[in-house]
Amino acid sequence: MKGSLAQSYTNYVRFIIIMLHLHVLCLATTTSLHPIILVPGSGGNQLEARLTTNYKPSSLICRVYPGPFHKDKDGWYRIWFDASVLLAPYTKCFAERMMLYYDSNSDDYLNAPGVETRVPHFGSTQSLLYLDPNLKLISGYLAPLVKSLEEIGYKEGKTLFGAPYDFRYGLAPEGHPSKIGTKYLKDLKDLIERASSSNGGKPVILLSHSLGGLYAHQLLIRNAKSWREKFIKHFIALSTPWAGTVQEMLTFASGYTLGVPLVKPLLVREEQRSSESNLWLMPCPRIFGNVTALVTTPYTNYTSHDIPKFLKDIGFPQGVHPYKTRVLPLVEKLKAPEVPITCIIGSGIDTPETLFYDYKGFDKQPSIKWGDGDGTVNLLSLLAIQSEWMNEKNQSIEMINIKGVSHTDVLSHKKVLDQILRVISDIHSYGLKLDGSFEEQQTRIVSNM
Repeated sequence: MKGSLAQSYTNYVRFIIIMLHLHVLCLATTTSLHPIILVPGSGGNQLEARLTTNYKPSSLICRVYPGPFHKDKDGWYRIWFDASVLLAPYTKCFAERMMLYYDSNSDDYLNAPGVETRVPHFGSTQSLLYLDPNLKLISGYLAPLVKSLEEIGYKEGKTLFGAPYDFRYGLAPEGHPSKIGTKYLKDLKDLIERASSSNGGKPVILLSHSLGGLYAHQLLIRNAKSWREKFIKHFIALSTPWAGTVQEMLTFASGYTLGVPLVKPLLVREEQRSSESNLWLMPCPRIFGNVTALVTTPYTNYTSHDIPKFLKDIGFPQGVHPYKTRVLPLVEKLKAPEVPITCIIGSGIDTPETLFYDYKGFDKQPSIKWGDGDGTVNLLSLLAIQSEWMNEKNQSIEMINIKGVSHTDVLSHKKVLDQILRVISDIHSYGLKLDGSFEEQQTRIVSNM
């Protein structure tokens, strides 16, 4: 009997969701929609490269790779993602070209000498649908989400836009230059204003995944409240690592291949260490604390407060200065953006919590103690804003925790897509805003879905 009632309730909820979707479809034909801008996660951005005469290849293979058939007439080719990176000789070429270098004189990050890079199709979702457009069946990224949005009336280039970026670069706090990251925030701000203007002045819905949520958050807090009130309707954040991840410590110590077969972690470790955004994703000391060891060795333990020492001990001392001066000030406080936020996360999936290294050192993959999270981001980080902002007067939060959904599955899982469409439907139906019904319950928590 109980099971029958539960099933009836589930069917009823699904019926309501479907009706809400149909309501949005009607709205799409009678009124203009609030435009949506998609801000992807780190690996979901495509990146193109071009080699100049200043490039000094480390091998003959790197001298001739890629061949002329993989380049356009101006010498540009897709460096991320391309399946050739899976082959060891080409992995080395990929890694040396993806390297960033922190220049202490300019206090900023630069590309490897002789390597130019660019992000294709800014403003469009075209480069966000698949990691590799030649391998659509196995490299889908935002394609399911975009399809769902198009089914309720959103149109590419009119009400639906994409904001890809060079995911290797990060941002810097006030007083420190960040040429690439700062330009991206300016481009994103301009895109928001154009999208709003071309849709009758309707404010924009920001919809981010993973690292994209940190970029979107920084954009919001770096602009005046009057600008946010005019141009931002709602912020939907999927799987955002608000306080970093323990997995980043694995990346820095031993390299991490995202489970991709054939690639050896040590081949990409130096390139991953050079990434400014990876340093940004180290576990935040304020959230992870100084009690729980995140990495243990026979000689010492490292908490989130020991990251400078950790960077030295793994053989990456050059990361200490930018970490202390550029990353720590950026993460020392999670400032509320004062726009309505819906966070959708997954949980209940084994996620690295503590890394155990033996006497063989950091060149060997560690044993892992698993904890809760989405398989990539620890639950503590995913929920960080819940405790940080729940008592903020002008900050409304809806936190949706869907058990069993991973960091990447959040982009295609039916329950997640239903929730995204439900939020969008609510926005158009009831105009959720800070001075409206949403404020009556500033923090709404839905879990165990």
